[in-house]
Amino acid sequence: MFNPSREEARQFFFDTWRKYRQREMLSAMENMALEVILLHPEYHAMLDDAERHQTRDYLPEMGDTNPFLHMSMHIAIKEQLSIDQPPGIRQRFECLLKSTGDEHDAMHQVMECLAEMIWQAQRNQTGYDASVYFECLDRRKA
Repeated sequence: MFNPSREEARQFFFDTWRKYRQREMLSAMENMALEVILLHPEYHAMLDDAERHQTRDYLPEMGDTNPFLHMSMHIAIKEQLSIDQPPGIRQRFECLLKSTGDEHDAMHQVMECLAEMIWQAQRNQTGYDASVYFECLDRRKA
């Protein structure tokens, strides 16, 4: 899934959850997604009801958290950490982990900085800037 549509990305999570619940074999990517899903029991009922949630819109201005975006960002960060891309992300994550003492909390702090970098790139109509990402992370570990 390098450039999935919204529906394909959501279906990936629904399928992963269904396969897990039915004790079917999971791919490596599905196993990574499952790790994230299991960290978020608040999403399990939603994942049990694909028909209702496949096309639902999540509106941040209404206080909605998009669970699919949230879980996808977890996966993106896990991938970044696994290959240390951008270079230095793994070291910064380890510092956050030491300061928080909780991997999930550290992951959420990285997620906020990743979202900040993406937001700035969209606002400024530029490419992603790792320095924005790292400056945000460095402020958090200080």
